[in-house]
Amino acid sequence: QVQLVESGGGLVQPGGSLRLSCAASGSIGDMAWFRQAPGQQRELVAVISSGGSVNYVDSVKGRFTISRDNAKNTMFLQMNSLQPEDTAVYYCAAAPRPSAASLRIRTDRRHYTIWGQGTQVTVSS
Repeated sequence: QVQLVESGGGLVQPGGSLRLSCAASGSIGDMAWFRQAPGQQRELVAVISSGGSVNYVDSVKGRFTISRDNAKNTMFLQMNSLQPEDTAVYYCAAAPRPSAASLRIRTDRRHYTIWGQGTQVTVSS
């Protein structure tokens, strides 16, 4: 079973930046970042398909960038212009490696069956 490990969370002031990383122990397919704030449901933040297509939730468009390095089985989330409402636990998620790379964007949480333990991001002055 492939495992995911997130890193890069922390405390940052409004307007600041953080870069999250998600390292997989083996090859994986579609990947995504979710986040969950206290008292709220877990929401999809960004998706990158096995073929490299990307998609973002409206609230982070223009501020966050998702990317992946398939050679290193690693995904990243560059977060700029962070705001207090971005405060949450950020989770890395992945789907098993498909037989062929796909450009299809999958937003259904049930598609992602492999999860990391989460990393806290706090935006506060």
